[in-house]
Amino acid sequence: MSKIPESANEFIEGSVLLINKPLKWTSFDVVKKIRFLIKKKYSIKKIKVGHAGTLDPLATGLLIICTGKATKNISKIQNQKKVYTGEIILGASTPSYDLETEIDKEFPIDHITKDLIKNKSGKFIGKIKQTPPIFSALKQNGERLYKKARRGEKPIVKSRTVYIDKFNVLNFKSPKLNFEITCSKGTYIRSIAYDFGKSLKSGAHLSKLCRTEIGSYKLQNSVNIEEFEKFLNK
Repeated sequence: MSKIPESANEFIEGSVLLINKPLKWTSFDVVKKIRFLIKKKYSIKKIKVGHAGTLDPLATGLLIICTGKATKNISKIQNQKKVYTGEIILGASTPSYDLETEIDKEFPIDHITKDLIKNKSGKFIGKIKQTPPIFSALKQNGERLYKKARRGEKPIVKSRTVYIDKFNVLNFKSPKLNFEITCSKGTYIRSIAYDFGKSLKSGAHLSKLCRTEIGSYKLQNSVNIEEFEKFLNK
């Protein structure tokens, strides 16, 4: 378990907290909750709290929270490689590339074999171009893309270059595929799922996602919100 500060001064001087983000919480929900708990415990009026890398509401796993002076290190932490595990469902796509939206298209999957999956997954290793989902927190003209998407707009999103170190298929039992991916900052795993489905001459969407590592920080050393609150109040 990561070390949790035991005084207000430690939080203010700077701490790095490893939190296991719950399903359906936004990353900012976690930031607000941690800030509230610290302020309440130590009767602090103001303290800087931020996160080092967004996780989608439907993703779980490692969210690094920095407090006080440690917030200056957020960019440095964000730039480190990340490891994710998850599940892709083949044969259907959604506008958000995950379960946030309903299936809008269905595709054949009978032709998809383990050999085809192995061959195509190899094409995603190295430097690749990907287009972020329109249902994302990226800003366009000062507004989050997902807000435009939820209004039914279809904003044009520029592609970006990302780097994939590893794309390991852990298990395939049609239509579900379990994977582990190691990638650079800015990679959208939802976009990989969508593009991977297209490469198989089918469709796909992300059904589960968990971040397990950011650089040397690991999920196994994290605490959940309830554990953090219990530790503060012990």
